[in-house]
Amino acid sequence: MDFDAVLLLSFGGPEGPEQVRPFLQNVTRGRNVPPERLDEVAEHYLHFGGVSPINGINRALIDQLRAAQELPVYFGNRNWGPYVEDAVKEMRDNGIRRAAVFTTSAWSGYSSCTQYVGDIARARQAAGDNAPDLIKLRTYFDHPLFVEIFAEAVTNAAEKLPQARLVFTAHSIPIIADQRCGPNLYSRQVAYAAKLVAKAVGYADYDLVWQSRSGPPQVPWLEPDVGDHLTVLHQQGVKSVVVCPIGFVADHIEVVWDLDQELRLQAEALGVAFARAATPNADPRFARLATDLIDELRQGREPVRVAGADPVDGCLASGNGAPCRPPHCAAKPG
Repeated sequence: MDFDAVLLLSFGGPEGPEQVRPFLQNVTRGRNVPPERLDEVAEHYLHFGGVSPINGINRALIDQLRAAQELPVYFGNRNWGPYVEDAVKEMRDNGIRRAAVFTTSAWSGYSSCTQYVGDIARARQAAGDNAPDLIKLRTYFDHPLFVEIFAEAVTNAAEKLPQARLVFTAHSIPIIADQRCGPNLYSRQVAYAAKLVAKAVGYADYDLVWQSRSGPPQVPWLEPDVGDHLTVLHQQGVKSVVVCPIGFVADHIEVVWDLDQELRLQAEALGVAFARAATPNADPRFARLATDLIDELRQGREPVRVAGADPVDGCLASGNGAPCRPPHCAAKPG
């Protein structure tokens, strides 16, 4: 399969105080989120001047993608500019016929995979009859470079706290949502990736917890929460923790606020030493990972995955907005 461009597809984020509230309204449209909850989350962004780190990180990643392969790279977001619809129209106007879509999510699941497939469909519809084919690359939670980057990040953080408890964390979702693309598929993928990284750095014992839940209290979400777990560790006599946000490929607001701000302050109040492992961000190896996924389709070869006990299925590739069908996305360009 040949490609003549790459599309980096991401979540989006505000780049100024005046953009924060409209951005949050985009994210939560149709979900009946109370205004007071939006006010609370808006304060997280305003703490950083109303600028999310995510767009800047993605632009730096695009520079790495351009250096790693020869195809032109376009940038589109789901919830804020540059919007994916505008990116695909630009691709159409530039004569692009087929593009590989690399998303800033390593996982299967509704918000981490299926919604991106919907973004592709919406953008192609907006671009009209001459819209390029858009092929979403597979999930990459067990790709060797993904494991390598996080293993190195844990090692670097642990050098500051060599006796620390290792705690992996990922974004919590409603338990019912964890069933939408297969039984517990998202949470099993996160657990598997954590196991691969822990093994790579020599940890036989570690914890996996969840963070950043935002739903009503009566709706069950994946637990335990990272803050609650930190309290339990303190009660058990743990003196130091290394937190690895394995569920995130970049230092966006759920990392820099929920972990670097709130969780760090909680650890200080408890007297627990705290270190946070880095995310991939614009690491050149992350761009090489994307290039390798493209080459898998170009060359028709089998996916490269880290071998571990009880491996978990992932998506292969999906294109042109077809729905995700576990254990893989089977759509072909139309």
